[in-house]
Amino acid sequence: MSVFRLNKQLIFPPVQLSEPDGLLAVGGDLSVERLLLAYRSGIFPWYDEPPIQWWSPDPRFVLFPDELKVSASMKQVLRKKEFRITFNEDFAGVIARCSSIPRAGQTGTWITREMQEAYIRLHEAGYAMSVECWQNEALVGGLYGVKTGPFFFGESMFATVSNASKAAFITFVQTYAHELEMIDCQVHTDHLASLGAGFITREEFLEIIGFS
Repeated sequence: MSVFRLNKQLIFPPVQLSEPDGLLAVGGDLSVERLLLAYRSGIFPWYDEPPIQWWSPDPRFVLFPDELKVSASMKQVLRKKEFRITFNEDFAGVIARCSSIPRAGQTGTWITREMQEAYIRLHEAGYAMSVECWQNEALVGGLYGVKTGPFFFGESMFATVSNASKAAFITFVQTYAHELEMIDCQVHTDHLASLGAGFITREEFLEIIGFS
């Protein structure tokens, strides 16, 4: 199966034509319009050097708010108010930290300067949002993603102290549980699995977001 090459036309091929690893297309741009079309079609960008790569994996790793798992130790952390959690207070700071924090098994980052600028534009347009975790006025954890309607498409999270990203994520889910139907975590991580995320098929994912 061939990987599709995008041009200036604002269109994606059917996600069912993705490669087995989920790669669907390359090229195009990171305009607000294309990014929104991608998320609403079950697609997201993920690459570390040009061209832009667009993915739609099967299965998809997601979390339903009512399936959030909060361990006894994390309940204690939240009860003690070890962190201060805010929303959209420092989007640029969160995405920059997500880009710069070293990750096990990775030598670089997929959150390039081009990606940071694109998601800052999405944030300014009212679609991308951030969650910040503060300790003694220092930004020690957080996450960002794209919120459209009752869906949040998570992009990345970071922590420089233990439990900071978990505190940010749990507080976000609990705060927005009344209006969120599903949180897209994209691909599996043990970190998110411990919080209740699990796999569903791409077909189920598309049906839930209304693009089946």
